[in-house]
Amino acid sequence: MKADIGDRVIVNATRPGAARRDGEVVALHHPDGSPPWDVRWSETDRVSMFFPGPDTQVHHFEHPGQDLRPAGVLHTFAD
Repeated sequence: MKADIGDRVIVNATRPGAARRDGEVVALHHPDGSPPWDVRWSETDRVSMFFPGPDTQVHHFEHPGQDLRPAGVLHTFAD
């Protein structure tokens, strides 16, 4: 599973009564878009590192003519 900056992440509830979560990918840790990603969650507006599971869907959005990876957005935690 791969994502790009600006894609929507949806995590479906896996048990009764649990809420579905959704958020926006705001940063990548690998240039090919493989996990983990930094996601800003819509219900809290907090950003966390996210590793997708089998209950995750990624909705890709096209942004013609717009580079969504400005310098400094792709990062690792080695520095």
